[in-house]
Amino acid sequence: PMIRACPSCEQKNRVPPARLADTGVCGRCKGVLPALDEPLDVDASAFDEIVRGAKVPILVDFWASWCAPCRAVAPQVKSVARSMRGRALVLKVDTEQSGAVAARYGVQGIPSFVVLHRGEVVSQQAGAVDAQTMMTWLARAGA
Repeated sequence: PMIRACPSCEQKNRVPPARLADTGVCGRCKGVLPALDEPLDVDASAFDEIVRGAKVPILVDFWASWCAPCRAVAPQVKSVARSMRGRALVLKVDTEQSGAVAARYGVQGIPSFVVLHRGEVVSQQAGAVDAQTMMTWLARAGA
């Protein structure tokens, strides 16, 4: 499970990957635990766990800290996560840390984006794009 902090009381709550796009309830204060609305940095095992369990489309941003275009597009990626809250998930995979995941999808240049739904590739594109383009991909995937 992923750990999410309650916005009301800061309690750390375990959230199953299949529930990251759902609104939940904090185990301590019973406050609303909102659906994930920011890009989630993941390693290979978290990536696999989320992709396996997600009921909504996933936008994967393959990036690296040294990549200027990756840093330039980061605010767009963050905006997509906010706009698509509850309808899609946004994952960030650092190609320096998780090169095997990038290799699995044939990523050769970064930034590179892959949209997955139920574990299957729906679309894939290398190069910086704007938030509207990313949201269009997710909408086509069923978000």
